[in-house]
Amino acid sequence: MSRPGSPLRILNYSSNTHTREQVRLALGTRLRPDLPEVTYTDVATAPMVITLMDVGGFDLVILDGEAAPFGGMGIAKQLKDEIDDCPPILVLTGRADDAWLANWSRAEAAVPHPIDPIRLGEAVVRLLRSPIR
Repeated sequence: MSRPGSPLRILNYSSNTHTREQVRLALGTRLRPDLPEVTYTDVATAPMVITLMDVGGFDLVILDGEAAPFGGMGIAKQLKDEIDDCPPILVLTGRADDAWLANWSRAEAAVPHPIDPIRLGEAVVRLLRSPIR
C-alpha cells in the first residue's frame, strides 16, 4: 500500500469511458474510514497501461476484461509475467462464469459486469488490505 497518509493510487483501464466512470462512481474517493483517500488514473489504451505500470506507484490495477481491442485479462497476464512486484489486479469480467479466465490471467480478483458497487468495493478493500503482493 501507499505510504501512510498518501492517497491510494488505482489504475483504472477500459476502452469504454462509461465503464471507467462506473468504477470511479462505485468506489468513490474513500473506500473505508480507516483507509486513505483514493485517486484514479483513467487509461483508455493498453499501451498506456504498460507505460504507466513501467513507471509504477499504483496500489491496485482494475482492468476491463471486455475492453477492445485489448482485453484486460491478457493485459493482466502480461503485467504479472513482466513486473516483479506487480500490484494486485482486479479484472471486470463479462459475466460471473468468466471468473476462471481472470484466474488464468493471474488476477487476484474478478467482478462481473454490470458493476455492483458493493461487490466491487468489497473486492477492492480485500485486495488493498491483503498482505500478499
